[in-house]
Amino acid sequence: MKKLTRRNFIRASLIASGGVALNACAPAQPAPGAAGDAPAAAVDPADLDLPFEIAPDAINPLNVPDNVTAEGVFFSGGYGHEYIQYAADLFAKVHPGSKVTVEPIQGVGEKLRPRFVGGNPPDVIDNAGAGALDIGALMSEGQLLDLAPLFKAPSLDTPGKTVEETLFPGSQAGGVIDGKQVVLNIAYTVDGIWYSKTLFEEKGWTYPSTWDEMLALCETIKSTGMSPWTYQGKYPDYMFAGVLMGQIYKRAGIKPMIDIDNLVDGAWLADPVVESVKELYTLVENDFIMPGTEGLNHTEAQAEWLKGKAVFIPSGSWLENEMKDMTPPNFNMVVGEVPGPGHAILAEASEPYIVPAKAKNPEAGLEFLRCLISKYSARFFAEKISSMMPVIGGTEGVKISSGLESAVKVVEICGENVFPFMRFGGWYNDLNKEAAAKMGELLTGKITPEQYCEACQKMADKVKADPEVTKFTRTS
Repeated sequence: MKKLTRRNFIRASLIASGGVALNACAPAQPAPGAAGDAPAAAVDPADLDLPFEIAPDAINPLNVPDNVTAEGVFFSGGYGHEYIQYAADLFAKVHPGSKVTVEPIQGVGEKLRPRFVGGNPPDVIDNAGAGALDIGALMSEGQLLDLAPLFKAPSLDTPGKTVEETLFPGSQAGGVIDGKQVVLNIAYTVDGIWYSKTLFEEKGWTYPSTWDEMLALCETIKSTGMSPWTYQGKYPDYMFAGVLMGQIYKRAGIKPMIDIDNLVDGAWLADPVVESVKELYTLVENDFIMPGTEGLNHTEAQAEWLKGKAVFIPSGSWLENEMKDMTPPNFNMVVGEVPGPGHAILAEASEPYIVPAKAKNPEAGLEFLRCLISKYSARFFAEKISSMMPVIGGTEGVKISSGLESAVKVVEICGENVFPFMRFGGWYNDLNKEAAAKMGELLTGKITPEQYCEACQKMADKVKADPEVTKFTRTS
């Protein structure tokens, strides 16, 4: 059998219309039925008002009680919450008389941590955004439900397949902690450098393939009166994910990032890391960052970018939907990989959803996720949110946007050199905060690259030496 490479997989599964050619330890566990041994459905599929056919064993494999009202609390960010309501409406159609409430919030950790402590968390949570819940801490406290029953359950709308079999291979690896799948990542995110395709065509500019070419183009841009770069000011970790991780990977592959995640001694001081930080710092040294950037929040900085005040901005593929109401006509935002030798891009399923182990209605929480990650839901996500879910065939028959088209293409071009997000941000909250804060100081010239790396290493050493902090490791 031919090996299913990422390139072949993308070709086979991301089929789109519109002229896009894709060539090249948790207590209180519920007891839902496993795939294939669910009890006979109490509902006739013909009685359900669904836009697709559903097999009898796919109606209620997770044993959701009748007439239940489950509570959902969801981060309201770049993807909005229209797609969440869409999945909640689908849940109600599959389970007449039951529903999932949809509450959009920001500051998930601050608002929900007291409920975990009090033993009354919501039934399903989108744990995304700045100030998200500390997944490592929740895992060590036994607060996260093992999602294995969901993954083994029949897919809602792909007959003969389990939920797990409908997802991109490897897309959920980031949600596994200590061998348990405790997070469902519902968006396939591509992180890189965003710019206007229309602007480049008008100016006759070519997207740079090396960092030297990037610096030369920045000089040209600066001579026009525009700022070459901006970033999400108050959230400088966008620059870490969108640029620095790509620079590290192109120098030395995934190992330096694994070492940082695994708290290997001196990992932040390794040559590929230090040299990459120095390279990023050239944007500061050459005054290529838009003045006042550091005082802006993410949407404010992105709005300035859309106004043409800056050419480049780091972000993930949620950007297009997040800014759709402010995007000028014919802007045609697209994403490029970080300039450097070879091809590589940060792309992985993200937007982490969890079901608390002490939820009042955990079966309904799992079932909501089964509806959310269905092919029917994925197509809505692609068309309305301009992003893709890690669902095979999730863009079939959908006309996709310029940003999503470019994201699919760059993933295909990079082939096997598609790497995942680093894990320390979710594992070690103190280290994550320090790295973000120091990145802000670096990008404003308050500290040097060497001081940045030393500060991060000092915090990593402190975390490693703290016996109260549960440690995690990864190998890929």
